[in-house]
Amino acid sequence: MRVVKRILIVCAGLIVCACAGWAQSGAGEVVPGAAEQLLAFANAARAQAGVGKLAWDESLASAALDHCLRMAAEGPISHRYGGEASLSERGGQAGARFDLIEENVALGPTPHLIHEGWMQSPGHRENLLNENVNRVGIAVVAARGELYAVADYSRAVISLSQTDVEARVARLIRVSGVKIVNSPATARAACPANSGVPPANGGPQAMFVERWQDSMLNQLPPTLTAKLASGQYQMAAVGSCPAQGMDGQFSSYRVAVLLY
Repeated sequence: MRVVKRILIVCAGLIVCACAGWAQSGAGEVVPGAAEQLLAFANAARAQAGVGKLAWDESLASAALDHCLRMAAEGPISHRYGGEASLSERGGQAGARFDLIEENVALGPTPHLIHEGWMQSPGHRENLLNENVNRVGIAVVAARGELYAVADYSRAVISLSQTDVEARVARLIRVSGVKIVNSPATARAACPANSGVPPANGGPQAMFVERWQDSMLNQLPPTLTAKLASGQYQMAAVGSCPAQGMDGQFSSYRVAVLLY
């Protein structure tokens, strides 16, 4: 998982290193239609680049607005101010689910010039045209005669329950012809461990265990795929448990598969 953050300051349509002399306080007002303009500009640029369209995400938009208002209050723009949560924390606290998140911020006179500034800056252009992101939330606030803008991009992760995760993985396994054990209890118990084959506890003894974490759950690990293709196994148990070692705001699922 990664967090990508770039800083861009746009003054009169020019990308510069800094704008001196800003007041340290100010009230910002949301600019009607400006976020929608930036979304349209972004999707037009992505279409021209041959990458997928960005879908609007209300949770990301909420996180972007909170930060945009903070920028307007502070004056100089930044990705993070003293006492403020990180980008991934802000997105997660607003309700977004993702395994990748990026952010562009800007200060400029119009939405069009802000977009052009991002497109002329290699780092910001990379964020905006990243084929791995599919959601965006944008906020634009007016203060001191300028527009403050924040665009938070993410690769969304759908919300799945424990049984949803297990059902998805089970469907991938059934393609191999291996049957799924009805009860997930043994696999669930084995899921949190980092290694080892769980004891039989009165049932059949598992011969192989695969544990992994993934946000997409659209394919099985290569080792497990090879084991299923070997013809050595007739049954599998699938269990899910909370992901380990993750930034709390990033979304991922942990799975254990026992083969018999």
